[in-house]
Amino acid sequence: MRAVALSLRHELIGLAGVVERNVYLTRRYIYWDVAFFVWTVANTLTIVFIAEGIEASGGRIDVDRATATLLIGAVVWAYLGIIFEFLTETVAWERWEGTIEYTFMAPLSRAMHLGGSGVFAVLYGLVRAILLFAVVAAFFGLQFEDANFLAALVILVVASISFFGIGMMTAVLPLISPEKGAQLGFVAQGMLLVVSGVYYPVDVLPEWMQWLSTISPATYALDGIRASILDGASLGSLWHDIWPLLVIGAASIPLGLGIFNRGEVYAKRHGKLKRSG
Repeated sequence: MRAVALSLRHELIGLAGVVERNVYLTRRYIYWDVAFFVWTVANTLTIVFIAEGIEASGGRIDVDRATATLLIGAVVWAYLGIIFEFLTETVAWERWEGTIEYTFMAPLSRAMHLGGSGVFAVLYGLVRAILLFAVVAAFFGLQFEDANFLAALVILVVASISFFGIGMMTAVLPLISPEKGAQLGFVAQGMLLVVSGVYYPVDVLPEWMQWLSTISPATYALDGIRASILDGASLGSLWHDIWPLLVIGAASIPLGLGIFNRGEVYAKRHGKLKRSG
């Protein structure tokens, strides 16, 4: 038992070290992060203004509800983008810093390495998502008197487990393809955008795409968060969205680790760790 405890302590220290390193890297490039946040706000505004545009062109909709629906979709999508960005660019960051060979030779399990990046991404992404939601909601003067923000936060955190697993799968792409791997990660993110109902109900999709939406964690995250914020739904009534997220997370994390480990073996055999992409 003592040996197991020491081993666990060692792994957790390693995980905390990865989180701390990402904090330092973010602080180093903080002004770039501020610039990207401003861009995210501008991009979100262009999407949310769609509801205002429909009314201005003569359409009849509940503008406030449509605006809030688009805002939630944009915020969740931005949050998912942060998770994907940090996990997909884990290898790229190592190359930029010139530490990729040292990191992959360090006495740290790959689960803790990727897990540390994921934990930081969740914490960083939550701060960004909350700020983004508050800024854009204030810009449009939206009121959420009946919203259950605690339930929405819980749904988002649970969804992060699934996002972890998918992010680990995309993280292997820059490892096996230094030139174009990172870009392929964003292609995978875009595929989720299409089938998850970020800006429209999944009911409008063709039947085969609706089937794909059932295996996307973003679908359930968006449904649950919209229900909790727009209708004040409680966690108990959102169980039908929570349990699929838990199942997808339980399946995707081991699968993601397995795929990354296979990619790591391939990269080491073919000398791709040192190459610059």
